[in-house]
This record gives sequence, structure tokens and C-alpha cells, in this order.
Amino acid sequence: MVVKICGITTLKDALTALAAGAGWLGFNFYSHSPRYLSPEACRSLVEVIRPLYPEATLVGVFVNAPADEVWRILDECRLDLAQLSGDEPPEVLRHLGQRAFKAYRPRSQDEMEAFFLTYPLRADPPACLVDAAKPGVYGGSGQVADWSIAAWAAQRAPILLAGGLTPENVAMAIDQVRPWGVDVASGVETAPGCKDKARLEAFLRQARDAYAALSFSHSRGEP
Repeated sequence: MVVKICGITTLKDALTALAAGAGWLGFNFYSHSPRYLSPEACRSLVEVIRPLYPEATLVGVFVNAPADEVWRILDECRLDLAQLSGDEPPEVLRHLGQRAFKAYRPRSQDEMEAFFLTYPLRADPPACLVDAAKPGVYGGSGQVADWSIAAWAAQRAPILLAGGLTPENVAMAIDQVRPWGVDVASGVETAPGCKDKARLEAFLRQARDAYAALSFSHSRGEP
């Protein structure tokens, strides 16, 4: 089970998320996002986070950034992976290799299938991230993704599921989609970029319980 808390903007929120059990953190470098974090500010956070949580996976979120810029920020900020959340062509993903995975917002199963045929999937999980389709919005909209499309994708590759997840619906999402991991931003916030400790803890508790229930059913041979 992996839970990624995305849109981290402060050290307090980062440490709260990790202490609550999050394994992955996302830092948003898209300047038009209300959760934008400058590379300099991110580097300062990472300098504190790394010694305390060396096992954490730290992800930079990019929208239509050139591959060379992505490489530079990953290295300068000591980040593990890049999440490409824009309209990047397959060539950018190929250039970044195993350091990147693509976020996709399919409107139909046909679009999801076309994505699998067009974009290189990361060999290690996650192969990609499946988010809600909302025109002109590159994630963080709070809109719930189409779980039927996501479930179809999750049967074919280890996906991160995003899009409108909250403490109230994450268990249902995990049960219906069975993703490799889940990703949340707005669902655990009081305002964009401001995480709520109680909602963070509730989200992680619900996700852990849901994945435990799935593991139990698998051990009994249930579908």
C-alpha cells in the first residue's frame, strides 16, 4: 500500500503526513497551481525531511516543463521521481526514463487504452497515475475520477489513483478500483496547500484498513 500526499507546501505538513504514515510526498512546481512550491523552498524542506525519513519517496509534480528542467529540479531538490501532469508527449517521458511517471485524465476506457498503447509505462510502480478529467485543470480539482475506467487500468498496470479522494470515500475507491496506491491533495486540506492533521490521519487510517481488507480477501481466495 502506498499513500501519496500531494501539494505539500510547508515543513509542518510534510512531517505531519510522514508521521501519520504517508510513504510518498508530492511537491508541485507548476507556477499556476495554488499549491506551487519554488525549487528553492522545496530544497529547504527536503534537507530536513531526508535525515528524518530516509525511506520516504519524494516526488516533483511538473506540468509541461522541458525534460532538462525536470532533470535539473530533481537533482537540485534531491527528489526521487517526477510526476508529469500536463500534456507532455511520450518523448519527454522516454527521455526521463525510470525517473518519471505520467499522470493521465481519461474520459473513456478507449482513451485509457490509447494511453497505454502510446506512452511508456514505468517498469517499477507506479506505471502511471489516473486522475479525474476536468478540462483545463491539471489535477488538484477535487473532482472524483471515473472509478470504472481506473479499475480497468488497475487490472492492467499498477496505478496510483487520484481525483477527489477524501477520508470519506477512499476505502470505497480502493475496494472498487484496487489501485497500487492512492494520491490525495484537496481531500485533506482546509485550503489549497494547507493540510488538515485530522483529515490526513483519517485518510491514512481508512486507506490502511481498506488495503488490509483486500489482503485478507485475497488470502481467502476471494476475487
